[in-house]
Amino acid sequence: MEITFLGTSSGVPTRSRNVSSIALRLPQRAEIWLFDCGEGTQHQLLRSDLKSSQIRRIFITHMHGDHIFGLMGLLASIGLAGSAQDIDIYGPPGLGDYLRACAKYSYTNFANRVRVHPLSPGILYEDEEFTVSCQLLKHRIPAHGYRIAEKDRPGRFDVEKANALGIPPGPIYGKLKKGETVTLPDGRKIRGQSLCGETEIGRKIAYCTDTIFCEGSIELAQNADVLIHEATFAHQDAGLAFESVHSTSTMAAQVALAAQVKLLLMTHFSPRYLPGNSLDISNLLEEARAIFPNTKLAYDFLTYEVPRNRQEMALGVK
Repeated sequence: MEITFLGTSSGVPTRSRNVSSIALRLPQRAEIWLFDCGEGTQHQLLRSDLKSSQIRRIFITHMHGDHIFGLMGLLASIGLAGSAQDIDIYGPPGLGDYLRACAKYSYTNFANRVRVHPLSPGILYEDEEFTVSCQLLKHRIPAHGYRIAEKDRPGRFDVEKANALGIPPGPIYGKLKKGETVTLPDGRKIRGQSLCGETEIGRKIAYCTDTIFCEGSIELAQNADVLIHEATFAHQDAGLAFESVHSTSTMAAQVALAAQVKLLLMTHFSPRYLPGNSLDISNLLEEARAIFPNTKLAYDFLTYEVPRNRQEMALGVK
């Protein structure tokens, strides 16, 4: 699971930051999942080592332009490239109407199939490896945050050890691989965990924007390996945050602390904190780290590979 920030500015792009978009690369399945798609996202993809042909799912948080204005252009370009890969898009009510209107009035036909799924709090997508869920946030218009949870993977089954214990190959191996305890014909009880390596604990990512501090963010981020949270304003500009229903750096840090996450990556910074101004984003980092020390600032093209977690399983044969 590799996160790449394609845009980290709020509202409008700057010379060094594009508007919101994040790519989650899943190398084991040659897929990219995109979260938000602000104007210019396809240009950012071209400047990265990511392939737009691998985009399989797109998750949109809300209907503000800095999160959706790049979507139609990206879909059109993917279609023109001749990709036959279906794309599933998840977003708020109105997103499907918006895309259909864009396609109609620009006379755009997609070569591939694009399916739009309206959001509803809860599980949006699940397969054998991942679960993606969403939750309402608190913004001026309906906005949802996302939680991507990788499922735990059993450790490698030790066939040589099983043979040494005299366990005959067959369906019994399947039970042992799942960690079950089985009884052999001679009465011995074998714990499947004793024949498997370390379990790979599934990684968890939460993406919360646009929002002010709210319980929905904490719920999504609970025990996450990585929390990506907007930090539009400095704490000193909290009045602006409440007025526009955005988060300050300290609010993002409070969510990270309450949810007990491992790492906070802040993004969606107001252009008012450009270098040379009375406050810049280094001040936002200082404010957040005073509450949650393991905080980092995202920047365009920052790539972060979420490390795997392993858990030693109890061993034993009775």
